[in-house]
Amino acid sequence: MATPKTLTPPKEGERIEARGGRLAVPDTPIIPYIEGDGTGPDIWRATVRVLDAAVRKAYGSKRRIVWFEVFAGEKAHARFGTWLPEETLQAFEHYVVGIKGPLTTPVGGGFRSLNVSLRQQLDLYACVRPVRYFEGVPSPVCHPEQVDVVVFRENTEDIYVGYECASGSPEAKRLIEFVGREFKWKIREDAGVGLKPMSPFGTKRLVRKAIRFAIDHGRRSVTLVHKGNIMKYTEGAFAQWGYEVAREEFAAETIPWADVEKHHRGVVPPGKILIQDYIADVTFQHVLTRPRSFDVIATGNLNGDYLSDAIAAQVGGIGMAPGGNISDVHAVFEATHGTAPKYANQDKVNPGSLILSGVMMLEHLGWREAAGLVIRGMEATFRKKIVTYDLARLMEGAREARTSEFASAVVDNM
Repeated sequence: MATPKTLTPPKEGERIEARGGRLAVPDTPIIPYIEGDGTGPDIWRATVRVLDAAVRKAYGSKRRIVWFEVFAGEKAHARFGTWLPEETLQAFEHYVVGIKGPLTTPVGGGFRSLNVSLRQQLDLYACVRPVRYFEGVPSPVCHPEQVDVVVFRENTEDIYVGYECASGSPEAKRLIEFVGREFKWKIREDAGVGLKPMSPFGTKRLVRKAIRFAIDHGRRSVTLVHKGNIMKYTEGAFAQWGYEVAREEFAAETIPWADVEKHHRGVVPPGKILIQDYIADVTFQHVLTRPRSFDVIATGNLNGDYLSDAIAAQVGGIGMAPGGNISDVHAVFEATHGTAPKYANQDKVNPGSLILSGVMMLEHLGWREAAGLVIRGMEATFRKKIVTYDLARLMEGAREARTSEFASAVVDNM
């Protein structure tokens, strides 16, 4: 990596390398991190304590993460006058695996989402969000224990690419005139307009990763979620391309629902992973009323955003939902919630999302023993009703803990 202007790489540790599609992880990997804006520093301090304790307990002095702070968001802007320094992108690219807290994104104007920029510039095409329930965590639904879903959300296409023009702008006027002239599409002259690209390439690599995950983890089904009854050539094509991947590349491991109905009387044969598709709005209803119908979900960018948050709401909210943005080589794990600036530096908020994202990172490194210790620590902590304010206010007999106290409890309960 070129000598950075804003960063000082650590003198110890080694970089992770990708060899033949697999990670070669040293015993002291260098992991770049962004602590995040708002409540980011609070939850990062808690998270790093938990992860370091788990690694130490699992492997003693044999393994250790060498943390490397890199910058984005408000901290980067204050120090270097830019929201996303090029050296930060270089660090994530060079060291292959990283982790980050929440970053500020303005609504309606200003700079584009830093999260989206990171995903697009590093081609982190799969946003992976596993959502599961921890016993004792308050939930708005009757049976949150039925929720065990992994969402694969396509990260680089759909409306999130940001190909849009503001209402009244010369660009919007030219685009409206063009589609009116060439396609006879009638659009109001004062409209803001955008494009929604979805491609076979982008869809198939996302669905391919979802199916491989299902195979590797012994999952039951992969559901392709779309709005193809209305948007036939983008959303509808997403489902068609997904079925093509299953048929052409995983015929021995998967079976589509049409074949289950036609040849197996509605019962999935043993050893086969069901491939099915659902309309997006129906899916929103069914993940609430019958979540066991869903195991692995593959979907587009916008549907995946809404859907993963809706599923997380059933198990305690997005403060309990981890996430990872993954390509064929690189991975950046992140808290899935916002910055909550009004609680910044109060040692108050729930660090669960970032801690569980750290668990995903440990599993990605192949350090499953350490990942299991964190899960065990969190399970025991919740059973003892030691929780931060967001959950304590919903639980009878809870012991409200500060962010740092919750981290200490997780470490003690490993």
